[in-house]
Amino acid sequence: MPWLSYLSLAASTSLIGSYVGLSKLLVLVFPVFLLAFLRFGIAAIFMLPWLRRGPTERPLSGRTRFLLFLESFFGNFLFSICLLFGMKHSSAVVAGVIMAGIPATVALMSWLFLRERIAPRTLAGIAMAVAGIATVALTKHDSAGAAASGWGALLLVGAMGCEASYVVIGKRLTADLAPRRISALINLWGLVLVTPLGLWQALDFDFRSVAVPDWGLLLFYAVAASTVTVWLWMKGLQHVSAAKAGVFMVFLPVSTALIGLLFLGERMSAPQLLAYALAIGGVVLATWPGRSAVTTRQPPV
Repeated sequence: MPWLSYLSLAASTSLIGSYVGLSKLLVLVFPVFLLAFLRFGIAAIFMLPWLRRGPTERPLSGRTRFLLFLESFFGNFLFSICLLFGMKHSSAVVAGVIMAGIPATVALMSWLFLRERIAPRTLAGIAMAVAGIATVALTKHDSAGAAASGWGALLLVGAMGCEASYVVIGKRLTADLAPRRISALINLWGLVLVTPLGLWQALDFDFRSVAVPDWGLLLFYAVAASTVTVWLWMKGLQHVSAAKAGVFMVFLPVSTALIGLLFLGERMSAPQLLAYALAIGGVVLATWPGRSAVTTRQPPV
């Protein structure tokens, strides 16, 4: 079993879920596009050494360059726009249910575009994970639930598709490039895409109003979101199929819930606890090797 890859995928999505609250604090200080511009810009400085081509890597082909652009366009730029504006016209319940469909969407896209064979055990694990996260969302009471609009739900579906595309395209890229170089290149594309909108919002922004602790939070957010989590995700994708990797998306809401439980004084109901257990059980079922995988031994070298 590729335990190191599984650990990398789980750590990546768990880190993303853990700093969701941090990003909410920063949005109160910075406009959305300016925040994204500063995030990608700061991360680009730290990732400059990662742009260098390794001794065993081939020069970038036109196809690889196009995939890098698509990875950043869907995974960084369009996903953020669909998610943020979708949340403005929808509710947390609707968002949770829709985002729970990411593992299933990844499995479908990996079958269509990567021709991956999805084992029945993996399909069952995906179903468990989707059911678990959807149940969590439905058991949370949201006063704005009735105000969700069709446009908001449609934008959230777009965000789900963007995130699934990010997983599938990333799997293709790991066959040709090292995880660190992929992380640096898609971050650079993200900076290029968001720069016009970021500069537009920067013209009317009073930078002197930002407190020193907020700048520290921004620095931590930029390094964690654009370097550590992306590198861990790409590292894990090297030896795991896209369909299995998609199941690890359930750790995002799980880690967010744990942060609220441990540090924010939030409480978890029995149905929510059962739903999270169901989601994690889906990950175990999807990634646990079958009998043939356990009994098969590698021939001596």
